[in-house]
Amino acid sequence: MKTIVVLGSTGSIGRSTLDVIRRRPREFKVAGLSACTNARLLEQQADEFGVDITALRSPAGSVPGQRRVITGETAAADIVAMTRPDIVVNGISGAAGFLPSLQAVRQGSVLALANKESLVIGGAFLTQEARRHRATLIPVDSEHSAVFQCLAGERPEEVSRIFLTASGGPFRTRPKETFPDITPEEALSHPTWSMGKRITIDSATMMNKGLEIIEAYWLFGVDLSRIQVVVHPQSIVHSMVEFRDMSIKAQLGVPDMRSAIAYALSWPSRMELDLKPLDPAAMKKLEFFPPDEDKFPALELARASMEQPRTLPCVMNAADETAVDGFLKRRIRFDGIIDIVRKTMDKLAGSRVSSPEDLIELDRESRKIAGNMIP
Repeated sequence: MKTIVVLGSTGSIGRSTLDVIRRRPREFKVAGLSACTNARLLEQQADEFGVDITALRSPAGSVPGQRRVITGETAAADIVAMTRPDIVVNGISGAAGFLPSLQAVRQGSVLALANKESLVIGGAFLTQEARRHRATLIPVDSEHSAVFQCLAGERPEEVSRIFLTASGGPFRTRPKETFPDITPEEALSHPTWSMGKRITIDSATMMNKGLEIIEAYWLFGVDLSRIQVVVHPQSIVHSMVEFRDMSIKAQLGVPDMRSAIAYALSWPSRMELDLKPLDPAAMKKLEFFPPDEDKFPALELARASMEQPRTLPCVMNAADETAVDGFLKRRIRFDGIIDIVRKTMDKLAGSRVSSPEDLIELDRESRKIAGNMIP
């Protein structure tokens, strides 16, 4: 039986992970759970899965219980260190997921990574530590899970290109000149996926694809120029890999994160899941379009950030998180998100880091600069 810690257990990835585990009680034992502020749901989950220790980032959200509760900013990393599980599922949203990911690979746990920011912020450090401690890193993002599956049994040197698919979000066909009028409610209405607020807004700006380009670079060791984004509104093809003989592998499935999560938990095997099957006969069409980088400049920003791969992606992510929060609170316009990100990157270009601790400080400084641009 494998022991598992689920970080961000009250979020969409965490709840989907627990649903997969719920279906396989003889194969997995939940050793720990962490959340940000949703203490009541965390307590309910701990009761159901018989968890003795939980972690809560915000002590203010704590509720009385019979188990030990770790609190504070390092609570998620602390619970990983204390329980030393076989698998850590990191479903935390944002930069807060970086240090728990680092802790997981340093102790040799399998890291099932849904927190793309871990690699965006500190890909150089995280992959280095994973190699040093022989830790396995398995992507849970549907796009990177698809690439991971397409690469099974293949030689890295035979990969020609990686295609990351994007739904295009809710504004794929909306005229650019109307972007200043977009409301948070419109941006949170994703056409195919059910996700947390930040990633849903990032899908609307296509910043999520920018982050995923960086994530793919660190995960698969493919040159940035060979990682491409293609808009696929049906969200059936989750990603594709082209090889040097010009053949292409694609991974298809219904848009349900439980499939990618189950693959990460059972790898290198596959577990049976009673999910809705994909019916090829019902697929009327599969469309693919190049992204409109004039309307969605986040893709260009992400590539530009990799000119300083140890620092600028961290700045970009922190500024984006801050700006998205400002938009959701109606303090800036939708088109102001990318503007703030770009200006923050310009201010901090040339920054240097030599340790993960330096990255955390750079993240704080980036948030402060971006925050000062929000009324």
